Amino acid sequence: MFQSFKSHSKHRYLGDLSGAFADLGTFLPIVIGVLTLQKVDPTGLLIGFGLFALVVAAVYRRPIPIQPMKVVAAIAITQSLDAQTIAATGFLLGLTVVLLSLFGILDLLARKIPTPVMTGIQLGVGLMLAWAGIGLVITDPWTGIVATGLLFLLLATPLKPIAAVAIVIGACLWSLSTAQNPLTDLHLALHTPNWTSFGWPQLGLSAQTILLPQLSLTLTNAILATAAIAGHYFPEDKQRISPTRLGFTTGAVNLLLAPFGAFPMCHGAGGLVVQHRFGARSWLAPALFGITMITLGVLLGPQALQILLLIPLAAVGALLIYAGLDLAWHKSLTSSTPLDLSVILLTGICCATINVAVGLLIGWGWFLIGRSLFLNKNRTE
Repeated sequence: MFQSFKSHSKHRYLGDLSGAFADLGTFLPIVIGVLTLQKVDPTGLLIGFGLFALVVAAVYRRPIPIQPMKVVAAIAITQSLDAQTIAATGFLLGLTVVLLSLFGILDLLARKIPTPVMTGIQLGVGLMLAWAGIGLVITDPWTGIVATGLLFLLLATPLKPIAAVAIVIGACLWSLSTAQNPLTDLHLALHTPNWTSFGWPQLGLSAQTILLPQLSLTLTNAILATAAIAGHYFPEDKQRISPTRLGFTTGAVNLLLAPFGAFPMCHGAGGLVVQHRFGARSWLAPALFGITMITLGVLLGPQALQILLLIPLAAVGALLIYAGLDLAWHKSLTSSTPLDLSVILLTGICCATINVAVGLLIGWGWFLIGRSLFLNKNRTE
């Protein structure tokens, strides 16, 4: 019995280690893109992610992921936003989400959304993950194909609990062996975040260009969908990982850390799927990720980008493909009523091809229309 307990604990810890870094396919491209602009403080950005991850470990005690806000990142990269506007955006989004949480609006939305719509969102998020993984794999097909093959090979062996971290470490070693003069300019030193002040002009620009599109994605994918998937994976923790609590931690952390150079952050349904699929089950996964980010930020600061660039994105893409397809398949696809199945498929397709917010609205609308037609038909018979 004692040996069985030790074996279970060992596999759990290995799973948390593997899952902690399985979500890099979402994290790395955005962070690398933002840091390459050289308009954001790398130390503040990395420490911000690290502190948020430690908050998650303490509050939820489950592998709830930390991700950069995608709309903010896209606009920051394409329009070359300055650090003050990015900080103002994090502050404004944080304040808005905190207020929505305090007034109970997030839990109200979660209770009203029909189950087939939430299942459809899971389908859509899974397809989005798989498609993003394919996009990363084709950037370096040889590395991506080899990583995918090795991943499926490891998943069929006793090494399954460390499959994700083995792929990432192996890919990094390969990258190191082929790089010219790798890491020769790295120097360890103590770095602290820069204070980033902002005013009404930056808040106004953020409110006009970023707030609404990012807020719709944050509320649906980062909060409502994450809470729904967490409730499926950890039903005993459904009250602790509620939309209101996810919203409050997201808002409060952004509100507090934005002036210290943290990039706007949120949770993410896709990240939860990937981490869970590769073994993450407890607080240890976000804690490991958080400690790693803080260490990179404090000891390397701007030089941390050299470390991040060593991780081949094509190899990380293999993890996204597998986890995405695993989430996309749901028993409801074969056991639902025709109406529910149509809602699931329509919601999933809209989420995958447009975005989660639009998928939610279209799927919910179709559910209400279909239910109304069904009830009217029953009354006339």
